[in-house]
Amino acid sequence: MYKVLIVEDEINLAELLAENLKKWGYAVSYITDFNDVFSQFLVSRPDLVLLDISLPFYNGYYWCDKIRKVSNVPIIFLSSHTENMNIVMAMNMGGDDYITKPFSFDVVIAKVRAMLRRTYQLKSEPQLLSAGKAVLNLNDATVNYDDNKVELSKNEFKIMQMLLENKNRLVTREQLMKRLWDSDCFIDDNTLTVNVNRLRRRLEEIGIYDLIVTKKGMGYIVYD
Repeated sequence: MYKVLIVEDEINLAELLAENLKKWGYAVSYITDFNDVFSQFLVSRPDLVLLDISLPFYNGYYWCDKIRKVSNVPIIFLSSHTENMNIVMAMNMGGDDYITKPFSFDVVIAKVRAMLRRTYQLKSEPQLLSAGKAVLNLNDATVNYDDNKVELSKNEFKIMQMLLENKNRLVTREQLMKRLWDSDCFIDDNTLTVNVNRLRRRLEEIGIYDLIVTKKGMGYIVYD
């Protein structure tokens, strides 16, 4: 269950926001003492903050800056200010989104759900590239084939990733060398060949043969 912290000076609005968010299964708390928002943030440890700009004592920009020094938690600003300057400042202070008042609760819910999905769910889902039954997991640099799995080294992973990103298209040796070493310095051409051959041997360990096709004098290609 995701936890949402509402920092909103209009208590009636905070209560309505909390009521609507709870309908979607979120655990919601809101600030009633604005003397030290930061301490209450640390105690509640929310997954997302809805933060008004106009607050007693210190404004939302101040508290956003304090939070950003210790946390990357997503922060959505709420404000009646519609000027571009306020929006830009909110983003520069570390805000992730900006909702102007008056707003629809449906819009707030939609933005909260999208922000939580992008921040937490998508990051935890495996990011995959594939060709046939060979699957590269970008999260842990492993290749899966049937029920077998092998871990790749840094360079093996970079080569595999680039070939799969461009499957059915030729990847030149120059493009691969640029990806691997990202340098204008001279790299011995044989060094790339050695790395590709190492990757081929790693793939053969789990039964993948002839996936990487050499185009003599040009580069390599993987077919789907």
